[in-house]
Amino acid sequence: MSILTLETPFRGMPEAVVFDFDGVIVDSEPLHWKAFREVLAPAGIAFPWEEYVDRYMGFDDRDAFREAFRVHGKALDDGRLAELVGAKSRVFQRVIREGVRPLPGAVSLIGSIHARGIPLAISSGALRSDIDPILAMLGISGCFPLIVSADDVEKSKPDPESYRLAWSGLKRLHPASMSSPERSLAIEDTPAGVRAAKLAGLSVLAVAGSCGERELAEADLFADSLEQVRIAISPWRTPP
Repeated sequence: MSILTLETPFRGMPEAVVFDFDGVIVDSEPLHWKAFREVLAPAGIAFPWEEYVDRYMGFDDRDAFREAFRVHGKALDDGRLAELVGAKSRVFQRVIREGVRPLPGAVSLIGSIHARGIPLAISSGALRSDIDPILAMLGISGCFPLIVSADDVEKSKPDPESYRLAWSGLKRLHPASMSSPERSLAIEDTPAGVRAAKLAGLSVLAVAGSCGERELAEADLFADSLEQVRIAISPWRTPP
């Protein structure tokens, strides 16, 4: 397995690293799909895993529900949307108590970046109430002084709002060490996430998961797994 490094594309370490959450740190997308299916069943809406990956993954909960109702030709007002988001969050909290798995290499990479003093943040379409308990389960809550979640933005990825908030928040926390967005690295696993980070001006490492290298070709860098990524000098592989 070839080793990729954080230093090479920046001629030194990135000034900050912003992680997506679902599909990058933790293997939670199947759990979100399970929760969506349970909440949407009374409305007569269902979709297989493949459709979830192709259509819904990368949306925050609000936009996922909006899209599901649109696709199925059903009306959805703001009051009903809020009820669905709340119900889905409650189901997800129950589901994660059955156990969650960090993705290979994620926890060790986060720990090594944190140990080097590089600012870390999360930019996620998940609710904060979904993120916090999982970080606690994985023992990495203290690595992330800044988390931008679906609660903090009006629009979900591929809109760049979440990454702009993450970078500007880190800049306020570390004004002397952060100069420009392109000197920071976003780590993403979906085309919508990659697009959001690029529009915010960040460099992007895409990690294979539900999407492959060709689907993530807008990213600057690509890894098959975070197990490949180290803090050590070595060449990167760029997407085709």
